[in-house]
Amino acid sequence: MSIHEVFMPALSSTMTEGKIVSWVKSPGDKVEKGETVVVVESDKADMDVETFYEGFLAHIIVEAGETAPVGSAIAFIAETEAEIEQAKSLANSGGVAATTTSSLEPIAATASAAIPALASQNGSNHKEGRLVASPRARKLAKELKVDLTTLQGSGPHGRIVAEDVEALSNQGKQPATAPVAPAAPVPISAPVAPPAPRTPAPATVVAAVPGQIVPLTTFQNAVVRNMVATISVPVFRVGYTITTDGLDKLYKQIKSKGVTMTALLAKAVAVTLQKHPLLNASYSEQGIVYHSDINISVAVAMDDGGLITPVLQNADAVDIYSLSRTWKSLVERARAKQLQPQEYNSGTFTLSNLGMFGVDKFDAILPPGQGSILAIGASRPQVVATPDGLFGVRQQMQVNITSDHRIIYGAHAAAFLQDLAKLIETNPQSLTM
Repeated sequence: MSIHEVFMPALSSTMTEGKIVSWVKSPGDKVEKGETVVVVESDKADMDVETFYEGFLAHIIVEAGETAPVGSAIAFIAETEAEIEQAKSLANSGGVAATTTSSLEPIAATASAAIPALASQNGSNHKEGRLVASPRARKLAKELKVDLTTLQGSGPHGRIVAEDVEALSNQGKQPATAPVAPAAPVPISAPVAPPAPRTPAPATVVAAVPGQIVPLTTFQNAVVRNMVATISVPVFRVGYTITTDGLDKLYKQIKSKGVTMTALLAKAVAVTLQKHPLLNASYSEQGIVYHSDINISVAVAMDDGGLITPVLQNADAVDIYSLSRTWKSLVERARAKQLQPQEYNSGTFTLSNLGMFGVDKFDAILPPGQGSILAIGASRPQVVATPDGLFGVRQQMQVNITSDHRIIYGAHAAAFLQDLAKLIETNPQSLTM
């Protein structure tokens, strides 16, 4: 008998339970290898979970709308139709018998995400040389008549995603054949965007009735856990005033090309971090972790009351125009809950910009696993004394950095802010180079 349990996957390192958004397949439906069977809501996004098994979805244990702990069984897959009833019997009796071939259902995760180490886990279903592509990419390739074997995937582990197919179709030409990245030793299926955008539910604060207790959403619970985790970290804060006349002028010049102020600020911070690697580092029990990449997380408020931090990866090395396009895509997919884990949990330094709401200055809470976060206030006209002894009006903004005092000291933070101000005030044009 070959019946496999489908387990609730760990889609992020902080995820302890998941909510079933919807079952793509119904009991009795045939499933193919690599096909999406269920959509799971993690801390930050909705993820498609695929199977490496071919067979039939025999029984659903956790229905849509319900939650289950990470690592718990949520369904059974039978290899043959004859075994469907046996799977139902196993479900009623409490699980798979000892004689059953029980295997870990491949889960949506990235290399940096936490994966439960189950005894039945093995890598036999992820063979080298197999074309790794999302179901949406395969469907789109068939519609557009694109040869997937000529594509180099941009997704995790070299996976081909829908965006790769669309890009090739828009170019109207086939690229050179590129090798598929070797499979990881653990059977991992990268999460992909759903076939159709799932609009987030309206914010619960809007529908709340006075006197009513509204349960926290999955997003809000994730924020709670992260914020509580920071209480044990000794932090300090340093403020600085930066004149933004030059940056504002540059923004007006290139705004029509799709450049955003968020991308400009992220770029300025990333370039400054090149000179201050300690501010891009984080604490661990083994010592200071100096990250090889400069990945800037930017806090974004979600419509349902949660908070997510999409990541601009390698922001110091990417040109400002590409960075702005990436940021626009990240925000759109974040609000549609379609981000992949590495797109929101790989940050090494965080920006929180409440200046867009007219806030003068504020202090930000340090995110777990990072060394610093920069709070950015609004840029406002201020009367200042000029070098020639006269008075003038300058656009100025207040920034406040919160840093982990276990590895970063006041002088380090002050030097970083000083160099950031120098870049923004005297050489903002370099951000376009």
